[in-house]
Amino acid sequence: MSEMLEKARKYEVEQGLQIKAEDRPAFHVSPYVGWMNDPNGFSCYQGEYHLFYQYNPYDTHWNSMHWGHVVSKDLLHWEYLPAALAPDEDYDKIGCFSGSAIELDDGRQLLIYTAVDQETLEDGTARDIQTQAVAVGDGKNYKKYEKNPVLTAKDLPEGASKVDFRDPKIWKEKDGYFYCVIGSRPADGSGQILLYKSADGFEWEFVSVLAENKKRYGKMWECPDFFELDGKHVLLTSPQDMLPEGLEFHNGNGTLCIIGEMDPETHTLKEETVQSVDYGMDYYAMQTLLAPDGRRIMIAWMQNWDTTAHRCNDSKWFAQMSLPREVSVKNGRLYQTPIKELDAMRKDRVEYNDVVIDNDAITLDKIEGRTIDMELVIRPEDKENVYKKFVLRFAQNEKFYTELSFRPDESVLKIDRKFSGTERALVHQRRCLVNGDANELKLRVILDRFSAEIFINDGEQVMSVVIFTEQEAKGISFFAEGAAKIDIVKYNLV
Repeated sequence: MSEMLEKARKYEVEQGLQIKAEDRPAFHVSPYVGWMNDPNGFSCYQGEYHLFYQYNPYDTHWNSMHWGHVVSKDLLHWEYLPAALAPDEDYDKIGCFSGSAIELDDGRQLLIYTAVDQETLEDGTARDIQTQAVAVGDGKNYKKYEKNPVLTAKDLPEGASKVDFRDPKIWKEKDGYFYCVIGSRPADGSGQILLYKSADGFEWEFVSVLAENKKRYGKMWECPDFFELDGKHVLLTSPQDMLPEGLEFHNGNGTLCIIGEMDPETHTLKEETVQSVDYGMDYYAMQTLLAPDGRRIMIAWMQNWDTTAHRCNDSKWFAQMSLPREVSVKNGRLYQTPIKELDAMRKDRVEYNDVVIDNDAITLDKIEGRTIDMELVIRPEDKENVYKKFVLRFAQNEKFYTELSFRPDESVLKIDRKFSGTERALVHQRRCLVNGDANELKLRVILDRFSAEIFINDGEQVMSVVIFTEQEAKGISFFAEGAAKIDIVKYNLV
């Protein structure tokens, strides 16, 4: 073990143990201590789920990327393991950036990650150089390959940048080869996804440019993932510097899902449909695994580079992962639902049916809390005279709340956290265009202390948002402009 990794492991234990469990999310992964961003190495290994993450143990701001490490049996209750990687080699001294993990035939776990070094230009300025490196281990300790890096500028197609070449996602195909997709920037400055293959996970060769942005969706495409699902091929990636397109894509750092068919001759993706993955403020760098029972499960950084100033400044940790989600493809769209394991945490069922909501805000007995799972069905009280707006407020007290509102005439759902206690003038509102019949809107709202995830119409769309409202704000209220009728089923998550 290097001195740098040993130092990180010692520091994280000393400092992490000082953070009380009640000061963290209850069932979302947060860093042991310090800073967290992208999920890495989300995988199954020797009967457990492993999740690594971009990690700076020494501060709650981005710097000196290590790999943090947690493990779980159920994707909801996580155990911290020692940091897995530190930037302790010349080729990765600027950071061990994002990557993935897979089990080798000999039983070892292989980590593949982006190693970042710097070069000095003729004018004396420095710039990052990104290559791919591997490490192997036993699920706790990892040794970097003596021939690292395994993919460098010489392995890039013509015109591709060695500065933006990152985030390998590995899998094994039926042909026995390992494959990985890597984010890249071509000569036109926008994004592309490169495909590589390997017989053993250590020696790699270029296969194709799998997909090209051609300046359509932002610029650099980060953190790609590629898999078969329900008879289609799915490409997930996170574009930087996006421009808005209606209510489908928003400004800044976004999420992108392309569904189509893989051409087996050219190894390129034939696009059929394109959409956002998440329509809220805080979701980025998605990564999936294939569970032993065949489910495709996705997790993401429940944050965004545009919203990192939204924080508790006195906290010893910053950022969290999303709730793991089961994904499927239906009608050309990516659907997402909370993992089924969450059902085992549901306790204290409370149910109301046909509650009429009108212009006066109401609360309902036992409908409150900050770690809850709540299902709502919203309908007009009179279909001939449809309500103009329905509003749900949660994490509420006399001073604070976060609001979810729906206007059936526009079919627009909006999340708004500007009254949640934030002191920063960041993006605090997002809207999405809801598909389907405005005569019935189905919502599933999952709250976990510092976050809300809203699953819309059985997971056809999702909105994720981080909130730092004081935990004493547990109220939930409803009102409408006009008259709406709602059914509610609410559980505490224990």
